Amino acid sequence: MNSDLVSGAHALFQCVYHIEWCPKYRFNVLRKQSHRGDMEKILRKIAEEKDMRIEELAVMPDHVHVVVHVKPSMSLGRATQLLKGRSSYEMFRKHPNLRLRYRGGHYWSPGKFYRSVGSVDLEKTKQYVREQDDIHQTRLCAY
Repeated sequence: MNSDLVSGAHALFQCVYHIEWCPKYRFNVLRKQSHRGDMEKILRKIAEEKDMRIEELAVMPDHVHVVVHVKPSMSLGRATQLLKGRSSYEMFRKHPNLRLRYRGGHYWSPGKFYRSVGSVDLEKTKQYVREQDDIHQTRLCAY
């Protein structure tokens, strides 16, 4: 059994996503080490509060990468909304001078990149699905 799978009420799951987003106008607002450190702490705190688990996190000068585990009851859109929205709010609170650069109050660009990530690649999954008839026939015949 795969150790990355999480057991829930009547379910076994793995919902892992790679999400990437950048500040509005792709400004290098995270180039200061203090801002990058604050953003990392904020994102980890949000994830912990919202029952997400950050596997990897990279705060770059002009964008953020997060590999995060979420519960199946939380959509990818909601997870992204929580991470981007709350981190924006917290950064404006912690660094009020950022409001001078972002007069409209929008820290993050509306765009984002995301991809599901798993311990099994696409080709292996397609092969598994293709061979289901063979696997089940073998099991039925063996009894």
